[in-house]
Amino acid sequence: MICRIWHGRTSRERADEYTVFLEQRAIPDYRSVPGNIDAAVLRRDEGDVTLFLTVTHWVSEQAIRAFAGDDLLKAKYYPEDADFLLEFELEVQHFDVAAKQASTSFST
Repeated sequence: MICRIWHGRTSRERADEYTVFLEQRAIPDYRSVPGNIDAAVLRRDEGDVTLFLTVTHWVSEQAIRAFAGDDLLKAKYYPEDADFLLEFELEVQHFDVAAKQASTSFST
């Protein structure tokens, strides 16, 4: 299993709107690709800036290629990202998942 991590930064004033965008556009896009195991968006507010991490798990590099193309580490952006992001990182990070235990329930 491969964990793919992307991070981005928005202004704090646009962060709630970007959260909705990620929930409604990015997460369904990840989840629509065969071989995507799960997807999560993490958020941390720091003063005037909000940091986002998207963390996705994939069964293989082949599955990631179906999502991101042949350049596996190239960050994938949506046209709408230009309205929110303060910068565009060129690459994501990939990690082999060495250990993981799934929970049978989740509550907030």
